Amino acid sequence: MPSLADIVPSRKRQRQLTYLMEIGLIGMLFIGIERGNAGIIINTGVALLVTQLPPVLERDYEIPMDPRLTLWITTAVFLHAFGTVGLPGATATLYSQVWWWDHMTHALSASLVAAVGYSTVRAFDEHAEGVHLPQRFIAVFILLFVIAFGVLWEILEFAIALAAETLGTRAVLTQYGLEDTMLDFVFNSIGAIIVATWGGAYLTNVTNAIRERFESRAD
Repeated sequence: MPSLADIVPSRKRQRQLTYLMEIGLIGMLFIGIERGNAGIIINTGVALLVTQLPPVLERDYEIPMDPRLTLWITTAVFLHAFGTVGLPGATATLYSQVWWWDHMTHALSASLVAAVGYSTVRAFDEHAEGVHLPQRFIAVFILLFVIAFGVLWEILEFAIALAAETLGTRAVLTQYGLEDTMLDFVFNSIGAIIVATWGGAYLTNVTNAIRERFESRAD
């Protein structure tokens, strides 16, 4: 039976996968430009900007971003952007062709939002004297935090769809109806629950760095 070390990619392999996806995003950006597709251009452009956040956080704010966290972030934005481009030769996006693609990307994106909320609230809990937040409370907070962010995202999608319809252009983000919106919330919650359950094992260094920044500001 293979061990966990055999299944999980090495740090070097994680970096290589991250670089490959960043190159893929650049390629998708050029595809969007070649097609004159604003949706692809904007989604891949934003994804490329997000992939630059880890080095900025590490360099300017001294928040450690090890290769697995960088790979996590890059994978989430890469799969979303790839879903807007679709397979070579296809006339439709993966979001409309593959029924589970939207659910997968929502769960991944929600897990990133949950990771931000988890790291911040844990850092505050460890920093503030006289404040103790039980693990169960933190889990509920993360779930509500992600749901609130999801509501804002759905409002943004609805507003963009209305604006595109008014202007007679193609929407950058698409809503597929009430049922799809409800499923989005379900998979957002799944991403939040995963982080609330296992976040402590993977976000300790980030939490400690944020706590140290709280302490330096207090001094």
